[in-house]
Amino acid sequence: MRTAVVLFTRDLRIRDNPALAAACANAEQVVPLYVLDPPLGRLSANRTRFLHQSLADLRSALRERGGDLVIRTGDPVAEAVELTRSVDAEGIALAADVSAYAKRREERLRQECERHRIALRLFPGLTVVDPGELRPGGGGDSYKVFSPYHRSWRAAKWRDEVATPRSITMPGGVTVGQLPALPAGESPDAAEGGETEARRRLASWLRHIGPYPELHDAMADDGTSRLSPYLRFGCLSPLELANAAIKQEAEEYARQLCWRDFYYQVALTFPALSTKPIRPAGDTSWRDDADALQHWQDGLTGVPVVDAGMRQLRAEGWMHNRARLITAAFLTKHLGLDWRAGVQWFFRWLLDGDVPNNSGNWQWVAGTGNDTRPYRKFNPIRQAQRFDPEGVYVRRYVPELKGVEGGAVHQPWRLPDEVRRGLDYPGPLESHRDEAVWLRP
Repeated sequence: MRTAVVLFTRDLRIRDNPALAAACANAEQVVPLYVLDPPLGRLSANRTRFLHQSLADLRSALRERGGDLVIRTGDPVAEAVELTRSVDAEGIALAADVSAYAKRREERLRQECERHRIALRLFPGLTVVDPGELRPGGGGDSYKVFSPYHRSWRAAKWRDEVATPRSITMPGGVTVGQLPALPAGESPDAAEGGETEARRRLASWLRHIGPYPELHDAMADDGTSRLSPYLRFGCLSPLELANAAIKQEAEEYARQLCWRDFYYQVALTFPALSTKPIRPAGDTSWRDDADALQHWQDGLTGVPVVDAGMRQLRAEGWMHNRARLITAAFLTKHLGLDWRAGVQWFFRWLLDGDVPNNSGNWQWVAGTGNDTRPYRKFNPIRQAQRFDPEGVYVRRYVPELKGVEGGAVHQPWRLPDEVRRGLDYPGPLESHRDEAVWLRP
């Protein structure tokens, strides 16, 4: 093949990028392309900023190898086909994705490629194991329960990591276009995007991965990798990360990467994951309380660990995994509000927000998804006492409570009246003040 176009989507890296590697190995000239899709840019200011940082870093890496990143704005299908025809390319390489939007884009691109006699080839790379590769032994198109999926995932033969292209040759005369301006974003402490930053964080994480089993739930210690935004945008290969974890015998961390793959195979077979319940029986009794929802969104529920998580979300565009569970359970199982409102709010703020993991985890917590114990109800106070016993995490994000010592911070309504009156912090929501299960010491 003389010329190929690589359409980047959620694989914004040059290392272990099967689509890019195959194009460079099989074509004399390669045109890397990213199309800014205006509707997607309106979903999240945080993710838009992270994306633009990642594109700038990707362009720099491609230029170091003699190539460049072509930037276009508009419909990805139309722009990709137009560029392919303008450079007389024979084919387009694309990383396969699983969301309903991505599958529609893929199908439209396939139709247009057939119409113009352009070869379209799809590649893995967004997960460790391809979402459609593992099937339950007793039939069915996907695993519904995590444990058997994990056993199958761990026993599967993973693909080999591909080499990073040493050089990239582009055809002459291609207008590469300007990088998009860097937007402000909404979270002041959000992480910086790009493969360079991802690899810096990866190197640091692998030096500290040993205590992960003991620390990943310790909210104050922040003993997690914080690599999820880089996986979401493909700045980091999930396969490379899983291989590194296994090499260092960090099986518990590899298990978390398996959870990510699990929800990708769920989303592949259940594309309405963000709007329709997997288990309809659990989706029948949500309350309508706009005031409670607003307090939850603002981190003003009066339950400190919940408010800390929600404020971390706004400040960083990220939230500790244990806090995600607590805040989601509080919205659905305690306030009784619809999980879809939580999906939308998280999706607005999270740098790592995507359909499979954001929506899949929300359904798990709400009891409408793949949890084998859908009626479980997490007690936020007991969770806080267990995973933030001295209240360090809470005081980090709820400064109104900085003067409250130790674990007393988790139940400020039990402080002496004279102390409580001095705190500029609300009591528990009126609609929930009498729930004895979690107000009881």
